[in-house]
Amino acid sequence: MSGRGTTSPAPARFDAAITGIGMVTAAGVGVERSWERIRAGAGTAASEVPALAGLPADFACAVTDFDPTTLIERKQVWRLDRSSQLGMVAAHEAVADSGLDRDSWDATRVGVILGNGIGGAATWEKQHSVLLEKGPRRVSPLLVPMLSPNMCAGYVSMMLGALGPSLVTATACASGTTAVGMARELLRSGVCDVVITGGTEAPLVPSLISGFQQMRALADRRDDLTATSRPFDADRSGFVAAEGAAVLVLERAEDARARGARIRAMVSGYGASADAHHATAPDPNGRGAELALRAALRDAGVGPDEVDHVNAHGTATLLNDATEARTIRRVLGERPAVTSVKGCLFYPSP
Repeated sequence: MSGRGTTSPAPARFDAAITGIGMVTAAGVGVERSWERIRAGAGTAASEVPALAGLPADFACAVTDFDPTTLIERKQVWRLDRSSQLGMVAAHEAVADSGLDRDSWDATRVGVILGNGIGGAATWEKQHSVLLEKGPRRVSPLLVPMLSPNMCAGYVSMMLGALGPSLVTATACASGTTAVGMARELLRSGVCDVVITGGTEAPLVPSLISGFQQMRALADRRDDLTATSRPFDADRSGFVAAEGAAVLVLERAEDARARGARIRAMVSGYGASADAHHATAPDPNGRGAELALRAALRDAGVGPDEVDHVNAHGTATLLNDATEARTIRRVLGERPAVTSVKGCLFYPSP
C-alpha cells in the first residue's frame, strides 16, 4: 500500500524485446530506405502538398512512392483510409522482420495496439463534402469503418489473423508511445505472447492543417523548406505536419531468446502522467512530463546517470521546447544526448 508520504515498492524489472520493425515514412517506404536516408543526412525536405493548395501552410512531409496494392488487394484498398493503409504496410514489414511464423503462432495470444490520434481524417473530410454537395444518400456506407480510429488496429488484426486484444490509444502526440507502453503491459500481465504495436497517422487534409495553423503550432519558414523544422533552435517557429507509420513486434525477452530471434532493443520502463494544466500548452514547470519520466526510470530500475540518449518530443514550438529542455536537464542532468525525430528528417541534402 502507499499513501501520502510513503513510497510503493519498485516493480520487478520486465523487459519486452523488440524483434521486428516496420516503417512507412516521408524518408521512404520500408525501414532500410528510411534509415539510409536519415543516416545520410538527406532525409526528406518538406514540400508543397497538392491537397493543401491555397492554405497558408501548404507544405508538409508526405509519404511519396507509396503503393498499398503491393500488399493489399486493390479491391480492398479503396475501402481503407490512408491511415490504415500506412499502418498495415508497416505492420506487415515488422512481422516479416521478426521471423515469426503466422501459421504456427497461437493467434489468440497475439495482440495489436496502435496509436492513432485522429482517425480517418481524409475520409471524414471527403465524405463531409459529399454530404454538403450531393446530399445524405450519396455518403459512403463505409464512412464509419473508414474514419473510426480503432479500425487501423482492426484491419491489422484481420490482415494478420491476430485474435488477441485489438486496441487503439489516442493520446495526441504521445499515441504511439502510449501504445508501446500498453503493449508491454499485455506481455507482462501474461495476456499476450506477441504484440504488434506502434502508430499510424495520415492528417494531411485542409481542415486539420488549418486548425494547427490557427493554433500557431506550424512552422512558417518558407524560405528554406529543407531546414523548416528546428527543434530546440533559437529560431524555431513550429513543427511541420507529416504522415506515416512505424510498427514494432514485441515479445517477452525470454521467449525471443528461446526461439533465437534477433533482438533489436528492449522496452524496459514506461511512465505516463497528465499535467492537468491546459488543452494544448504544456505546464511551464514540466510537472506532468517529469512525473512520466521519473516513473519510467523507476519502472526500468535505471538511474538518471545511466541514460545516454533522449529521443525528445521536440515539437520546435516556443513553449514545448523550452519546457521540455528544462525538464530533461532537471531530471537527467547534462549527460545524455538529446535528439528529436522531428528535426532529423529535415537536414539539407549533401
